[in-house]
Amino acid sequence: MGVFILSDTINTALLKDDLYQAVNGEWLKTAQIPADKATTGGFADLADQIEETLMRDFGELLDGTATTDDQYLQEFVKYYRIVADFKQRDAAGFSPVKQSLDQIAQLTDLADWQAHLYDLTMSGNASPFELYVGPDMKDTQHYALNAEVPSLILPDKTYYEDGNEQADALLAVYSQMVLKLFKLAGYEDDFAKATLEGALKFDRSLAPYEKDSTERADYAKDYNRYTLEDFSQLSSNIDLAGFAKQLINATPDQVIVSEPKFYAALDDLVNDQTFTDMKNWLFVKRLVGTSGLLSDEARIVGGEYGRALSGSKEPKSQQKSAYYFATGQFSQVVGLYYAHKYFGEAAKKDVQQMVEKMVAVYQHRLANNDWLSADTKKKAVTKLSTLGIQVGYPDELDPLYKKFVVDPTESLYENDERFTKIVLADHYSRWGKEVDRTRWEMPAHMVNAYYNPQFNVIVFPAAILQAPFYSLNQNSSENYGGIGAVIAHEISHAFDNNGAQFDEVGNLHNWWTEDDMKHFKALAQEEIDQFDGLETPAGKVNGKLVVSENIADAGGLSCALAAAKGEDDVDLKAFFLNWSRIWRMKSSLEREKLLLSIDVHSPNVLRANVQPKNLTEFYEVFDIKPGDGMYLPEDQRVNIW
Repeated sequence: MGVFILSDTINTALLKDDLYQAVNGEWLKTAQIPADKATTGGFADLADQIEETLMRDFGELLDGTATTDDQYLQEFVKYYRIVADFKQRDAAGFSPVKQSLDQIAQLTDLADWQAHLYDLTMSGNASPFELYVGPDMKDTQHYALNAEVPSLILPDKTYYEDGNEQADALLAVYSQMVLKLFKLAGYEDDFAKATLEGALKFDRSLAPYEKDSTERADYAKDYNRYTLEDFSQLSSNIDLAGFAKQLINATPDQVIVSEPKFYAALDDLVNDQTFTDMKNWLFVKRLVGTSGLLSDEARIVGGEYGRALSGSKEPKSQQKSAYYFATGQFSQVVGLYYAHKYFGEAAKKDVQQMVEKMVAVYQHRLANNDWLSADTKKKAVTKLSTLGIQVGYPDELDPLYKKFVVDPTESLYENDERFTKIVLADHYSRWGKEVDRTRWEMPAHMVNAYYNPQFNVIVFPAAILQAPFYSLNQNSSENYGGIGAVIAHEISHAFDNNGAQFDEVGNLHNWWTEDDMKHFKALAQEEIDQFDGLETPAGKVNGKLVVSENIADAGGLSCALAAAKGEDDVDLKAFFLNWSRIWRMKSSLEREKLLLSIDVHSPNVLRANVQPKNLTEFYEVFDIKPGDGMYLPEDQRVNIW
């Protein structure tokens, strides 16, 4: 596993040609990807360090060498103990899930399925259409009922197109995995093969009507308002309105449909003729989806497809799999434990000040922007001035976790299904209530950060606020090249091609003048063009897919640079070196191919190398000249914010 050391050997001879290799080349030569992971370096290294720390701490709680007075952490430990009891899980085999599988197998027709649809949904089963509750994008103070599309077996719609080289290989792995699970569950071969064949047929029928990843990256287009009556008329075979009312225990006035093309085809997809294939699809989804709750062999077999996608060579050990499963269920409980024990108030205060400095830099840039009109500029400054800032961890535990009471006499599957029902009941009960805008979407022990356009808030969990991103032992330029750029990246999302369509309270509406938006779209196209078609070992970059994150990277690095220049101990070499350092990563080729198809972020090496080329200071600091690998002619440099 790679470890970050700020005194890493820098290959100065390479700095002019390849910043990423100059900073990370020596590390890349020796870094080893853990056999049960797909990547090492960067964010992954910090996650691994936290994994090691928390597994040690929780191990002491599990074996009784440590105790806790926190009642919610006590429930977590009880749950962890059940998850880690593989002797009991192996003895039970597939018996815990048999009743659930039988319920699907015994469905006779669409009417029978509809009669059981609520119970199936609340138990976490798949469905050929999905309803969920979320903030209304045009009235974010209130929740709306939304209609989504189901997840496909392959990672993206494009995998179903003729000529996709990865599709056949992945489907072969998936099919072999499913047949093994059928055998472990005690089903006959003929039943298994017929069920799998029907499931794959139904899955393939969905793909032509779904958006691909590039289309989904433009998420403002997900807002398509239907009256309940109009929504109900999208299917003559399913009582959509009745099911919607059942889920939220009320009558919604509207349903927001993310992909109208899919729902327009719903009658063709779900009907009496396709029912058997759909039922087989439901059965296979349940079989695979619950495999991680059963015996150790089922857990390992059920992860084969995921490992093929990611390139991980081995399954996680029993100990690690138990840790990740248990902490996933009690994520905020674990996050608060981590934050309170390992995240200092001095660091929180310092990072808060950094965020405020970055906001001030952005305000200055907006106020002095030379292409925005006065009206748009004023509204942009208003949006920035109302930006919410959350650092470290939430003030209070989400009340949902207080409902998780573990029953030690039940199996892992039974506890999990009960928790699923609690989570979904809580989720659908939000409809008709005011939105809780303080809700955190990431636990404090997660190494990440985010901007929520519907809340107009940036969030930095405690876990990312450490070296190399941030440390009280690093100079200010290193911190600005790390966490400063991450902070400004998230702020920039408020003004990327998606975030720019939301106002200061998070509502979707156009607050730009026509000319300003036209100019902004032209600049965004320059960002698309700069990355589109760039070669990587895994293939070419899709510039349109990654444009929003690239706009955020560009704005983030530029604004962090401005902040770094304002400090007394400014060291711009250290700034750019740490920018490159935080993106170091060694990854499986399988994972890289997958991310090129579905991820809205550019490959790390390009994030490290391309964005500095747009900044004049980079050329000055490292004396970059025409002919150097890191040189980009001025007329090709992209600057938006």
